[in-house]
Amino acid sequence: MPDPSTPAVGCTCFSLRKLTRTVSRLYDLHLAAAGMKTTQYSLLRSIAREALPVAELAARLSTERTTLTRTLKPLIDADWAVLKPGADSRQRIVTITDNGRDAIKKARQAWRRAQTELEQTLGMKAVRALHLQLDTALNQLTPLLERRAAHANED
Repeated sequence: MPDPSTPAVGCTCFSLRKLTRTVSRLYDLHLAAAGMKTTQYSLLRSIAREALPVAELAARLSTERTTLTRTLKPLIDADWAVLKPGADSRQRIVTITDNGRDAIKKARQAWRRAQTELEQTLGMKAVRALHLQLDTALNQLTPLLERRAAHANED
């Protein structure tokens, strides 16, 4: 077992991105049967939980507004989501449609098959440990980035 005090070999960011692309391909293979990609399914599930302004949804998903707007476009084109006017003329509220709810129902089984295949391949113990490590890393890195952003705004 490696010594935890030994520095990591290689770039952590690259390794995480490679893992993310690999896992996304697995889920995309399954979700293709429902006519969507993993990013679309995840976003649609978020929208289904609560209608939110674009900026707030982007913040909750830890993504840039421009990236969110690009990811939303196919959902809007498919009539799975709509942008409704917000409190002021500049604000748009992302809202799921009935067709979007139907698309989630159709895709849920495909997502479940992907999740099950991942769990069977890696083992539940490893999947739980991975989730714990990811949650821990997010909880530690998010405040760091918030502090850095606050300092950048002070300059």
